[in-house]
Amino acid sequence: MKRRELLKLAGLTAALLTTTAMLAGGADAQDKKWKIGFSQVTTIEPWRAQFNKDILAEAAKHPEVELIITDGEDKTEKQVADVENLIRQEVDSLLVSPKESAGLTGVVQQAIDAKIPVFVLDRNVETKDYTQFVGGDNKLIGRAAGEYAVELLGGKGKAAGNVVEIWGGMGTQPAHDRHDGFHEFTDKEPGIKYLLDQQSGDWKQDQAYNIMATALRNNEKIDLVYGHNDPMAYGAYLAAKDAGREKDIKFIGIDGLPNEG
Repeated sequence: MKRRELLKLAGLTAALLTTTAMLAGGADAQDKKWKIGFSQVTTIEPWRAQFNKDILAEAAKHPEVELIITDGEDKTEKQVADVENLIRQEVDSLLVSPKESAGLTGVVQQAIDAKIPVFVLDRNVETKDYTQFVGGDNKLIGRAAGEYAVELLGGKGKAAGNVVEIWGGMGTQPAHDRHDGFHEFTDKEPGIKYLLDQQSGDWKQDQAYNIMATALRNNEKIDLVYGHNDPMAYGAYLAAKDAGREKDIKFIGIDGLPNEG
């Protein structure tokens, strides 16, 4: 099961179960229209756009549910305002997929203090008072990418090559976990060299393109690119293709999105 499918199923199901339990004792429980708010960080990133489609499709199976999705426009301050608005709407449950851990912690705590069950998706916040966290093991994902990189570069004990790593958002835990997991394997190989120092593409294809274009100008030999998600890996590939060097480089991305190739 893909990560987005797990998140949308687990997140919405958990919210439904919790609101059901809350309302079970009420006389109007069966007639209640459950209002579930979902604060999404952005609708532009392909994985997020598909996530929204999936969770809307899941919610459509439940006529008793009103699902409100807000778009944080990839801005912490906008997402904070969105969550504050959902709190004012007195939603029965709240799903939050934060842009940044620290930036969303305060408003998540406001929702918790308002007795709203909060489900944090994909990226965590800096409190454990929420109802449930639903997310992948990004360190494990990073390890899989690192193990594969070692294989592509010659195998355990023999791997060698110049690696470009393009980070996701520096303020997000998944980016750090995907970095740490990757390096658990690649750092054991003295022949692997890293060409960049924490260059963040902020999960975006165009920013990764620019990072890669600069790396290509500054380095005659690049053997492998590790992007923390598929759009960034693809952006790096396009930059290499425009420079006529894509056939000399191997690319690793994360999320398994269709059509990223």
